[in-house]
Amino acid sequence: MSGHSKWANIKHRKEKSDSAKAQAFTRVTREIIIAAREGGGDPEGNFRLRLAIQNARGVNMPNDNIQRAIKRGSGGEDGANLEQVNYEGYGPAGVAVIVETMTDNRNRTAGDVRHLFSKYGGNLGENGCVAWMFDRKGYLVVEMEDKPFSEEQVSEWAIESGAEDLETGDGIIEIYTAPEDLQTVQEYLESKGVEFAESENTMIAQNEIALDEDATQRVAKMLEALEELDDVQKVHSNLQVNVE
Repeated sequence: MSGHSKWANIKHRKEKSDSAKAQAFTRVTREIIIAAREGGGDPEGNFRLRLAIQNARGVNMPNDNIQRAIKRGSGGEDGANLEQVNYEGYGPAGVAVIVETMTDNRNRTAGDVRHLFSKYGGNLGENGCVAWMFDRKGYLVVEMEDKPFSEEQVSEWAIESGAEDLETGDGIIEIYTAPEDLQTVQEYLESKGVEFAESENTMIAQNEIALDEDATQRVAKMLEALEELDDVQKVHSNLQVNVE
């Protein structure tokens, strides 16, 4: 299964700066607002909200911030105008790119995304132009350090619970599921005492493109610039890259 390069190379070495931390807070806040708005403010009955809260805790967001975001979403206040919009296109060397955003201003977001595609030699395309190169998957990450069970045991439980595939190495286990099976697999593993560093529905490239070092760097710069836009939640590509 391609697409994540060992948990995005251990989450870009654990979020390098204060600005990256602030941006992570913004992203999980928006996800909480949308999840609460669409499915209610009770995480017991709203699996998407559970995931959003879990990911907020994964970036060390204070509980007060989490609760405020839930209230904003379930109360329909500040989050009322947020909507999810995806953009697709090609980066340098023909790399396929999908940009997931949450925005209260489509024109602003589309302009910002289009500008960066153009700046780095890419082209923003129509919806569907590259989505066919990706599969939507449930995705779980387990960090194995100081765990009371082995990689083999977690892998066995994952397969028992209905996971489609998994990868191990670098002290982590990446588990892939059908999107509709993510909740079942996660809850089964939680019943065994497994905790997750990340849990989400995401896009996985069917095949990755390997480029030379110069082209890889050019694409990576574009992807990083897109990730830094305020409205962007996630950026997916079929670039094969290994960050040390």
